[in-house]
Amino acid sequence: MSFRVLSAEISHETNTFSIRPTDLAAFKSRYFLLGEEAIRERGQANTDLAGFLDVARDKGWVLTHAVSTSAPPGGLVTPGTFMALAAPVLTLALAQDFDGILLSLHGAMVIDGAEDGEGTFLARLREVTGRDIPIAITLDPHANVSQEMADLANIIVSYKTYPHVDMRDCAVLAGEILHRTMSDEIAPKTLRVHRPMLEEVNGGRTDAGPMIERNARALEHQQHPDAFAVSINAGFGNADIAEVGPTVLVTYQGDPAPHERLGNELADDIWDRRFEGLNDYLSVEAAAAQCAGHEAENGPIVVADYADNPGGGAYGDATSLLAALLAASADNACFGPLVDPEAIEYLETQTVGRAVTLELGGKTDPDRGGGPITVTGTLKMLSDGNFTGTGLILGGLHRSWGRTAVLGVAGIDILIVTNATQMLDLAQFRTFGIDPAEKTIVALKSMQHFRAAFEPISSRIIVCDSGALCTPDLARLPYRNVPRPIFPLDR
Repeated sequence: MSFRVLSAEISHETNTFSIRPTDLAAFKSRYFLLGEEAIRERGQANTDLAGFLDVARDKGWVLTHAVSTSAPPGGLVTPGTFMALAAPVLTLALAQDFDGILLSLHGAMVIDGAEDGEGTFLARLREVTGRDIPIAITLDPHANVSQEMADLANIIVSYKTYPHVDMRDCAVLAGEILHRTMSDEIAPKTLRVHRPMLEEVNGGRTDAGPMIERNARALEHQQHPDAFAVSINAGFGNADIAEVGPTVLVTYQGDPAPHERLGNELADDIWDRRFEGLNDYLSVEAAAAQCAGHEAENGPIVVADYADNPGGGAYGDATSLLAALLAASADNACFGPLVDPEAIEYLETQTVGRAVTLELGGKTDPDRGGGPITVTGTLKMLSDGNFTGTGLILGGLHRSWGRTAVLGVAGIDILIVTNATQMLDLAQFRTFGIDPAEKTIVALKSMQHFRAAFEPISSRIIVCDSGALCTPDLARLPYRNVPRPIFPLDR
């Protein structure tokens, strides 16, 4: 029998503290691809859609893909935008009969007026399909998984790596479980275990620390004949919502007792080790001081500003690390991204190769990560900002910074961009004439994901907290809606 399967990719990580709402233009600025267009762009890369297609070919499915779309992390998703995201899926679900549904979701979408974006979407979908059709979803492990999500999706598979490099593999697992379900071989459901925390202390980092042991335990439990997937979600603490924080999910059938024991074992370990942080966050001044004395014999020193990470919804325009590097006379360095559309507009009126003076960065919220600084430098490049990824995360995918400039100030090449996106791939510098491997200092805005591409070329990595919107010191954020007590706000 050839099963008919509906698929889609809809992803947003919502930072509820951001003052910038996320609209449809934000999704289109990254990608909004319908049907065959999505398959052409994403069907051969390390994506969930590619994994769905792998299973479809292997099992002989007729797969209908609705939409692939994602926006940079940012503020609340507007209600109209949510409807535009859901419409391609709901329209197909209404028009055709399917045997199963495969969805790639993030798990941390918050709509203006609805805290649980994915739960709301699944509820709308269930109104159309009823409860009999099996739904499998993949999630980013920085999902805030609600009980409704676990109730409405039969199958949940979260990525097991951070940096995320196993998207395609996890999508294959979800698809294979769905196939067994459609074949009436199994009847899975998903249980959820949660602890009162904003997020796992290391954000679910899997290159070091306790998540290595936890994932090994999860994979071991998946050998149980009635356990099909174990997902450990670190949560996303920049969401001020009721159902926030780390969760353990087990997709299983039959007697829940052994799976509940496993879920509680893993959740207790997350709770018991909540003070075991792996990162030592330096001040920007301390980070700059360490950078200034570095010699690049074995590769550059990479300094990552976790707090101004656009990948967590920060604005990407904080200037305090850049100012500290300039004050420390950093040489043979690069810095990026610095998100400043106004600066781009001015630089586009200037001549490449000439000296310019302008006010740079810090315009969104000067109290978070540093306000505008006045710099004088040489305009080295103007570009449309388009690039193609070459690394494990973005390899083969087309993305864009939007209108882009490179400004050389003292010894630092500054990548100034329009679109807020974190640094994930060497091509995000190299496309614009900056080779990080040839630099002494590489300063970038990213949280953990940068390691997949930049750790292999680096001699050392240090991380800092500029005080911007994604500060790892969560107590500095004005929470109002999370349940109390909760760690780390209530120790």
